[in-house]
Amino acid sequence: MPNPADPSRFTVHLVGAGPGDPELLTLKAARVLQRATVALVDDLVNPGCLKHLAADCRIVSVGKRGGCASTPQDFIERLMVYEALRGERVVRLKGGDPLVFGRAGEEIAALHAVGLQVEVVPGITAGVAAAAAARTSLTHRHHAPGVAFITGHRQPDGSPLRWAALAKSGLTLAIYMGVAEASSIEAGLLQGGLPPETPAMLVQAASCTEERLVATRLADLCKTIQTKEVGSPCVMLIGEALQEAVQLLHTPNNSSWSEDAVHAEEHVRQYVAA
Repeated sequence: MPNPADPSRFTVHLVGAGPGDPELLTLKAARVLQRATVALVDDLVNPGCLKHLAADCRIVSVGKRGGCASTPQDFIERLMVYEALRGERVVRLKGGDPLVFGRAGEEIAALHAVGLQVEVVPGITAGVAAAAAARTSLTHRHHAPGVAFITGHRQPDGSPLRWAALAKSGLTLAIYMGVAEASSIEAGLLQGGLPPETPAMLVQAASCTEERLVATRLADLCKTIQTKEVGSPCVMLIGEALQEAVQLLHTPNNSSWSEDAVHAEEHVRQYVAA
């Protein structure tokens, strides 16, 4: 049990574990985990991140994964409150970043409602990890003035998202949890005026050992997911900023990726020799 004089005993930490690769966990996240006495851990958190927890830390799995049985959100909130008010140093460890599709807003409100303090430790969100895997920028001064992180799920009332408005935004779209809704996403963006040839990249399990990249175009999004058997977790990246990355990935055997490295090495040798 923590020291009653320790002010952190009434602070709950919402910690981002990053997209999957445990080496992408931040230094601050690792330090906070080391001090935790109770950790509520999401399903998508890489087990390698848990090595930073103390041996006597109590780990509670509170998994949430689309299409599977999930821990009720109100139970998670009540458990955080209960353990924190008992004086435990509670960490809520979430995949990616707590503030991006992590229900952090609901949890912060529940903790504040009973007088508990909250500290958020950011993590690398899957959309950024997906772009890194594809070697592409999410923004581009000639193609995309910004990026939108979007859930592929339908609205709570069952209606689809306003894909037409997003199609007209000029932003790169990073769509999370969208595999099951690929047909409506493709149709909505096309109907909204996004060209059929708009580059798209499907990044499955970004940053993990089983990471997989599939390049396509908007008009073939749904067909590609089916024929290539793309599964979750997957981030869809859509927009003109991905043009070069998609072209590179379409090159047979990705040869141009290795050729880039050869050309770069030769350029360095010439530069040093000069």
